[in-house]
Amino acid sequence: MFPYGFVMTLDLTRVRELGARESGLAVVVAYRPDGTAHTSVVNAGVLDHPLTGEPVVAFVARGHARKLAHLRLDGRATVVLRSGWDWVAVEGTVELAGPHDALAGLAPGAIPGLLRSVYAAAAGGRADDWAALDAEMAAEGHTAVLLRPKRVYGNGTEPGDGRA
Repeated sequence: MFPYGFVMTLDLTRVRELGARESGLAVVVAYRPDGTAHTSVVNAGVLDHPLTGEPVVAFVARGHARKLAHLRLDGRATVVLRSGWDWVAVEGTVELAGPHDALAGLAPGAIPGLLRSVYAAAAGGRADDWAALDAEMAAEGHTAVLLRPKRVYGNGTEPGDGRA
């Protein structure tokens, strides 16, 4: 346990818990070329990386979004989820998978399914629920952002103590 009730771990359990309480509503921080923070609100969720199977925090960005341009340049992000006064932050590096961002090892034809999986993890439901949005996502250049956690921290309790 860290001072002041902060917990640091690479476990994404708290991310799943807080995301479920708030439909995955999160703040993402990307970094501008001058190093300052660029923030926006997204729906984020935890899913297994499509190539490695490791758990990642993921969200979808429209192709014209400033955060996507910043992520392409810097490659780092922080995602913060909260519910009431409980919060958790995940810092790490990102991988992008979309029409203008090839993810090495992922076939371009797999992008629509990945986008659906990210939406389902972030907002709830099943990936097949999102199939009707494929054309809209393609037209807008939607891109999956996969955040590999390097640091996970927040307030709250140690996992398993019954207070989470």
